[in-house]
Amino acid sequence: MLLEKISKDFVQAMKSKDALTVSVLKMLKSQIKYREIDNREKQVTDEDVVEIIGKEIKKHEESIEMYRTGSREDLAKKEEEELKILKGYLPRQMTEEEVTAFVSEAIVKLGAEGPKDFGRVMKEVMTALRGKADGAVIKRTVEESLKK
Repeated sequence: MLLEKISKDFVQAMKSKDALTVSVLKMLKSQIKYREIDNREKQVTDEDVVEIIGKEIKKHEESIEMYRTGSREDLAKKEEEELKILKGYLPRQMTEEEVTAFVSEAIVKLGAEGPKDFGRVMKEVMTALRGKADGAVIKRTVEESLKK
């Protein structure tokens, strides 16, 4: 389970005195604990953990962009290092070609015919690919596929 791997890596980082990894994993474990509390003590699933990691990755990417806009390269580099650690816990991300193939199959399966079916196709694809592909890539691929 992903949560167990995070916990083991946290202990290992503490032993090796890797302050950056300890900091990132401590924040991640905290977010997971908040999710458990929100779920009324129900154990979080790997899907929940992947969703939490995805949200943290998005926050880090936005921070990097803001730091670069503000000419704070030192802070942007720190965020990038943290981002690498977080991405290491995500499942392998699908390539654009794999996403395109999946979207094409979904369009055929749903009988989608044009842009008016965007919502149905997005719902189907996002549900199936949650955590496996970037949402922006999925959205762009669905839009392009439905224009054809």
